[in-house]
Amino acid sequence: MTQKTEQKQKSHDAILASAATLLLERGIQASSIMDVMKGAGLTVGGFYGHFESKEHLFTETLRGTARTVWNALLKKAKEDAPDAPALKVLERYLSRKHRDAVTPTCPLPSITAEVSRAGEPYRGALEAELQGFVQSYAELLPAGARRRDKALAAIALMYGALSLSRAVRGTKLGDEFLDAAKKLGAELLAGDRA
Repeated sequence: MTQKTEQKQKSHDAILASAATLLLERGIQASSIMDVMKGAGLTVGGFYGHFESKEHLFTETLRGTARTVWNALLKKAKEDAPDAPALKVLERYLSRKHRDAVTPTCPLPSITAEVSRAGEPYRGALEAELQGFVQSYAELLPAGARRRDKALAAIALMYGALSLSRAVRGTKLGDEFLDAAKKLGAELLAGDRA
């Protein structure tokens, strides 16, 4: 790799990192190209050498950020609980530590409403990532006819409970959302009655 190619890759990575930070803090619409480039320590003029548009940037950022967080969660759960990784994913995702992180890592609870309003190309990017989450989570579950349904339900439960708990963080209700979702999620994963 030449020095020029290495520098271009470093700039590209810095733009994505800046966009990921802004995605978590402000969302898509409230984040400008100027803000992204400033956060990357670059000038606005260099943006189009890396991305065709703001939509292209944030579609790639949404995919990359969501995938990185999900894959790290799966990897850690498999290492820590090889006999019950699906339950460990649920417990970690619905932990107070995850909810209360100074900088949230998972963008989905923060941006799903915005993606719903904005439509394409964000909806397609989110759907592709969610399909991957469902497939990889289902693979953690015992084989069976309801494996995909359980994965869909568990993921919906995780994101919904975390979103509501973050919205009322610091209240008894916020903690109750996490606790109830963990209990119901464990029941869902334990048997075929759900």
